[in-house]
Amino acid sequence: MDIGRDSEIDFDTALALLDWQVELGADEAIGDAPVNRYELPQKAEAPRPAQAPAGTAPAPAGAAPMPAPAQAEGPDAVEVAREAAARAPDLDALRAAIEAFDLCELKKGAKTTVFADGRPGARVMILGEAPGRDEDIQGKPFVGRAGQLLDRMFAAIGLSRDAPDLEHAFYISNILPWRPPHNRDPAPPEIAMMMPFVKRHVELAAPEVLVLMGNTPCAAVLGKRGITRMRGSWTEALGLPVLPMFHPAYLLRNPAAKREAWADLLALQAKLREIS
Repeated sequence: MDIGRDSEIDFDTALALLDWQVELGADEAIGDAPVNRYELPQKAEAPRPAQAPAGTAPAPAGAAPMPAPAQAEGPDAVEVAREAAARAPDLDALRAAIEAFDLCELKKGAKTTVFADGRPGARVMILGEAPGRDEDIQGKPFVGRAGQLLDRMFAAIGLSRDAPDLEHAFYISNILPWRPPHNRDPAPPEIAMMMPFVKRHVELAAPEVLVLMGNTPCAAVLGKRGITRMRGSWTEALGLPVLPMFHPAYLLRNPAAKREAWADLLALQAKLREIS
């Protein structure tokens, strides 16, 4: 507002009006001239139709505009995985199918494909979440600190991944075969596209009992999370008895939970005796 000698209001009045506007929340001047906000806006002109390029026949009157061409979509990763997994007659073929699967972005940043460890055909199969740094380097699941704790846990009930006989062995794998960057949680689309391989893996390994270590395997196989509620409670999935357990990495951060983990191991031992 220009307050000069010819202004209709004096300086003090103008200053009082300015203070009043500031109190109302005005913090910026948007123009030199006052604007009547009650005036109806003028009706905007209808846009002119785009002119067809020279040599193109005009569209007939009343014809609907041509739709934009649909962009080509990529292959359905889940369906591709399902078909590849179904074609695998054995574990070696399944490993090759996973290594050839290029629709998961995690593969590009991983050093190795972490398939499995232990004895195929063992009575117990363990499913973890995804490889960590040590697993990505060595190409085997559960070889870091969490894996060392897992080995001690199962040794306490007479099971080992290196046992010469299937009765005392276990077999171990992960939901994802490639390490997520910075060890982040696997994303739902990543889990979904790898689940056909996981299901086929369980079929070919043919365990009697499935152990799910942590929230991610429970979400993938059982469709629900909440390991503190689910652990220790037997359920069924993929045609097998399933026992959710705390992940060893969780036990390293929360040593007090080892008591519950020991109870779960005893429940697993009792189940194996029951179905033997």
